[in-house]
Amino acid sequence: MPQKPLWIDRTFRFDMPSSLFPNIVERLRGTPARIEDRLEGRSLDQLRVRIDDSWSIQETVGHLIEVEALWLGRLDDYAEGLKELRPADMSNRSTDEADYNARAPATVLAGFREVRETFVRRLEGLDDEEIERSALHPRLEQPMRIVDIMVFAAEHDDHHMARITEILGRLADR
Repeated sequence: MPQKPLWIDRTFRFDMPSSLFPNIVERLRGTPARIEDRLEGRSLDQLRVRIDDSWSIQETVGHLIEVEALWLGRLDDYAEGLKELRPADMSNRSTDEADYNARAPATVLAGFREVRETFVRRLEGLDDEEIERSALHPRLEQPMRIVDIMVFAAEHDDHHMARITEILGRLADR
């Protein structure tokens, strides 16, 4: 299997037609259920073990909670008509400081579901004109519409879902 690239090394093409906005909303809406399904019946050890000094499964889900604030903030940037979107904290300090491994798994999963539902509700409240707004992504240095941010968020979800699957596979091999 080919090596999965680091998120920071990925490149993106943002050419999703805005007509697929409802489809991307559904993809985003479904991530909490996919995570819950993937983690059902897993032990605390499986959820909290760190492999290769990287985040555990539970910390990975916590990271998705932390990043949700960025997606919501970027919706605010579009609403305010900013020319450039707010940058992400690429150090991921908030994830590391939140100590998600010390929390109950159900609390972490519920926390992600709650913040994702907020994001989805905000998206569903946008009109056609708002969906077409564009601003510069600071790291990628390219303009992104709201539908592009949605695809970016969905790809980020999938990136971390793949990491969860990788961790579970490595645990099974032990």
